[in-house]
Amino acid sequence: MALTVAIQMDHVSSIDIDGDSTFVLALEAQNRGHGLLHYLPGDLSYRDGRVTAWAQALEVRREADNHYSLGETRSVDLAEDVDVVLMRQDPPFDMAYITATHLLEQVHPRTLVVNDPREVRNAPEKLFVNRFQEFMPPTLIASNRDDILAFRTEHKDIIVKPLYGNGGAGVFHLMPGDENLNSLLEMFTEMFREPIIVQAYLADVREGDKRIILIDGQVAGAVNRVPAAGESRSNMHVGGKPAKAQLTEREQEICAALGPELKARGLIFVGIDVIGGYLTEINVTSPTGLQEIDRFDGVSLEADIWDAIEARL
Repeated sequence: MALTVAIQMDHVSSIDIDGDSTFVLALEAQNRGHGLLHYLPGDLSYRDGRVTAWAQALEVRREADNHYSLGETRSVDLAEDVDVVLMRQDPPFDMAYITATHLLEQVHPRTLVVNDPREVRNAPEKLFVNRFQEFMPPTLIASNRDDILAFRTEHKDIIVKPLYGNGGAGVFHLMPGDENLNSLLEMFTEMFREPIIVQAYLADVREGDKRIILIDGQVAGAVNRVPAAGESRSNMHVGGKPAKAQLTEREQEICAALGPELKARGLIFVGIDVIGGYLTEINVTSPTGLQEIDRFDGVSLEADIWDAIEARL
């Protein structure tokens, strides 16, 4: 079954072929005989009921500094000319991202969009997770200064971060006695119109922030991300180190609770974050972690994802 697969992503020239999950998804699709198209979110257009994209044929290969080739740019009708769209551009989850979900919703499910654009829009990482309160650390989402100060008084050691941030940007760890909270709130108020998120600090983050991949609602693998010395963030692009991981009973319980909901929503490729047995995020926009798990466990999660996509078709 040869498919035409359009990948909506940041430019392919910018990716790290040894760590990027979109790269191995593209490579696996190509190895299966599927044709690849590449376009940027800004290349989408909607007119007279048709969603089109200025796209280029894409070929990928695992060669440093020579990992892709692109063909001529042409207008592609995403409903007529494409079987699958992979929505893989990086956050932030802003109005541009939301607009892209509205446009892709016009072609889904006639053209299968992964993940389902409506459900991506309805499941921001730090909001959707609040549907599973029984697994979360103490968390506040608020703009009101008094509410934030009261939470800090109660929990003392806290994390403050943007509600729609990504990649660890703007994440602050405020220990008891730290006098910077008011200044941070002033800065956040100037930068963002949205509420902020405040959580009790989880000391277990020193042992790692576990990324668990679920494919069509089923656990597929996990990798632990250990923060660098002097760093509270475990994101690998800020120095976090990947380590082989096994799931605990608590983590299996979390996945069992989330899995049916993710599958029902058409969220085929999801990455959840767990620290010390607490669920902190459900990543549905552009999850990562495939290559690290592949290497540690000797598997091919990108093949499992394509099996799930092809089964949907």
